[in-house]
Amino acid sequence: MRTAFVRIAALLPGRVDLADLRRDPRRDLLAGLTVAIVALPLALGFGVSSGLGAEAGLATAVVAGALAAVFGGSNLQVSGPTGAMTVVLVPIVGEFGPAGVLTVGLMAGALLIAVAALRAGKYMQYVPAPVVEGFTLGIACVIGLQQLPNALGVPKPDGDRVLVVAWRAVEEFARHPNWTAVGFSVAVAVVMLAGARWRPTVPFSILAVVAATVVAQAAGLDAATPIGDLPSGLPVPSLSFLDLGSLGTLLAPAVAVAALAALESLLSASVADGMTVGQKHDPDRELFGQGVANLATPLFGGVPATGAIARTAVNVRSGASSRLAALTHAAVLAVIVFAAAPLVSKIPLAALAGVLLATAVRMVEVGSLKAMAKATRSDALILVLTAVATLVLDLVLAVIIGLAVAGALALRAVAKHARFDQVPLDRGDHSAEEHALLAEHIVAYRIDGPLFFAAAHRFLLELTEVADVRVVILRMSRVSTMDATGALVLKDAVEKLERRGIRVLASGLRPGHRQVLDSVGALDLLHRDGREYATTPEAIRGARDHLETAGVLTVVAPRSARTADEETAR
Repeated sequence: MRTAFVRIAALLPGRVDLADLRRDPRRDLLAGLTVAIVALPLALGFGVSSGLGAEAGLATAVVAGALAAVFGGSNLQVSGPTGAMTVVLVPIVGEFGPAGVLTVGLMAGALLIAVAALRAGKYMQYVPAPVVEGFTLGIACVIGLQQLPNALGVPKPDGDRVLVVAWRAVEEFARHPNWTAVGFSVAVAVVMLAGARWRPTVPFSILAVVAATVVAQAAGLDAATPIGDLPSGLPVPSLSFLDLGSLGTLLAPAVAVAALAALESLLSASVADGMTVGQKHDPDRELFGQGVANLATPLFGGVPATGAIARTAVNVRSGASSRLAALTHAAVLAVIVFAAAPLVSKIPLAALAGVLLATAVRMVEVGSLKAMAKATRSDALILVLTAVATLVLDLVLAVIIGLAVAGALALRAVAKHARFDQVPLDRGDHSAEEHALLAEHIVAYRIDGPLFFAAAHRFLLELTEVADVRVVILRMSRVSTMDATGALVLKDAVEKLERRGIRVLASGLRPGHRQVLDSVGALDLLHRDGREYATTPEAIRGARDHLETAGVLTVVAPRSARTADEETAR
């Protein structure tokens, strides 16, 4: 416990963070205002999509945005509700209701703090790029499909599978078309996408939403369903939603939410680092900050939060240099919650659907997808599998599948590079006649690369096919790594060759491989009768001594001694 407290204390904000806030406050304040304008429609839209309502999205953006900015590990990260998290929350809402989502968020926050205390943030760097690209593509598809009911102006059908819900929404629209809603959603999406190409720095999302709201109110369009009443302020913190009896049932969803929050937040922080010079996030502290944010957000009725790539990118492009920008974004949204709730409540749901449709389109980096698909067939396969699994299954399982396939393909590639080659004997002090005679009875093999489970059985097959020799020398100085399977296979091969009367010698065994060989009994087998040698020439001399003892070779004096005897005789 003491170690855990020490580790957590090291993750808390320090004087350096306070000093950074005073570096360029004017630019940070302007950047925060810009991000807030962009984040408002996204927070409302993701709150509605989650099933807890627009007020939940706003509460998340305010509370999580502020706490993650203070306690997180990135100076530029902006946190809040995201489309990826919404995808995970929809089935939880359907099965456990709003209270289940809030409880899951609280549990996920505790899990993230525990992971941060274990210093596990550094492992994020091992997620392959095709998994990330496939994950992002799948999320974009899911977000787009989730918006169909509001974009088409139909009630959201029952179900927690996005493909099923989207299809039912299309069927309902075919029976009862709502072209007003379609017009609003398409118009907002087109304005956002076209405006981003024309003037990337202008927040066209808020302009389009404001225009749609004004048109809907002025024309009195009943088909443009508004968000509905919003509370003018944040609710009083409460734990009344917590159901202690359901904690065990909600553990698995909480793990999924925590895993997604960690993955998306660290990805977003890495993107921010790549867009700047001299900025580098602390992954463990970032996980801690997200954990604190998710512990507090459910108390105010908010949904689980993560670092948001889209808002973080806007923050960086707007010139942010410290956490003050993200804090300003949260403060501006809080002002909107308290002062402009009646106006925000009149925004048409179809307009928010258009914002999220445009966001989904902009998430897809066509250039990156093409580059990944052209790299190798393995990368293309991983990307497609991860994207399809994200769309059909769930996000965490999709990442697990992507990592498993990537790992299997990587092992296959490494195993292919493992080489097992017969090499000629070193002549050393032997004459041509002696060398030819030795070569008839001794064969040497050099093992290059890893000797582990993915390549071990091919090694066994090739080695046990050796025939018509009396001694096999295994040159092992180039074995890069060895696992228990490789050691067992080596032991099995030695025993099989010994049963056939073939003696096996080893040379160049690395110190790091001795423990593995010793654990399976292979080291004792090689030590017996002195079958291990430091170098290959020593192993060849040992093989010659064995053949002479066995009577296969006649004892021959070294060449230099024979030459001296012949000269004396002459």
